[in-house]
Amino acid sequence: MEIHRTLGDKVRIYRRVDGGTWHCSTYMKGKEWRKSTKEKSLARAKDVAEDWYLELCAKDRFGELHTGKTFAEAAKKFEEEYEAITRGRRSPKWVQGHKDRIRLHLLPFFGKKTVTQITSGMVQEYRVHRMTEPEPVDPPEDKTKKDAGGKGKAKKKAEPKPRPWKPPARNTIHNEVVTLSMVLKTAQRHGWLENLPDLSDPYRRQSKIERRPWFTPNEYKQLYTATRDNAAKPKTKRYKWHAEQLHDFVLLGVPPVSWTVKGLGIPVSFGRSFRS
Repeated sequence: MEIHRTLGDKVRIYRRVDGGTWHCSTYMKGKEWRKSTKEKSLARAKDVAEDWYLELCAKDRFGELHTGKTFAEAAKKFEEEYEAITRGRRSPKWVQGHKDRIRLHLLPFFGKKTVTQITSGMVQEYRVHRMTEPEPVDPPEDKTKKDAGGKGKAKKKAEPKPRPWKPPARNTIHNEVVTLSMVLKTAQRHGWLENLPDLSDPYRRQSKIERRPWFTPNEYKQLYTATRDNAAKPKTKRYKWHAEQLHDFVLLGVPPVSWTVKGLGIPVSFGRSFRS
């Protein structure tokens, strides 16, 4: 392996095979940094290596040179721990689901980044990335050629049409963020990450509708008065029985707040199960 040095032995330039591209490396902040110059000329490779080293020094000066464990390393550690600790308590399909989400979606986006680089903003960028339609890929060129006799073109197999792109479901992205959170918690337990970023969705609507379990005394009085009058004089006579049943339900199954505080009345969930 041919090796050269520049900038006072701070940067090493090397290539593994004759005629190949030159690579450069340096040691900074307790870590070995490497980069391919993508050049076969030694003179141009030295220029690229020097510019790269000065760029690293500038990032180090402004605190932008991140060191530490990468997300890929934390994900590998998580998979080992999760499968071993949850054996017998989680189905293999459940464990495989976490592995698939890491392999298919999380690693391509976060894999090379250190765990300290993953912030709330980057997680939001991941959500946008998943909800954005990827650019279409050009179909491969048709390499069908005439046969040796020149009698015509060879038969071309019918290729299936690609499926139209559909954005992933909200629950799908939620599960991916849950897996991401578990990987980051693994990194935190091992001391690779000090604080966990906020992974909540800032624009998510409340999915669960909360219903209040009671009325205030004034609201309850207004309700049973209206149902009582409707039961006594319904607008349509054939609905009189239904109006009476509704009034009975309001009296028995819908407690005001004063009843609930004193331990009286019947909860709405129990009142709905009444049978005549």
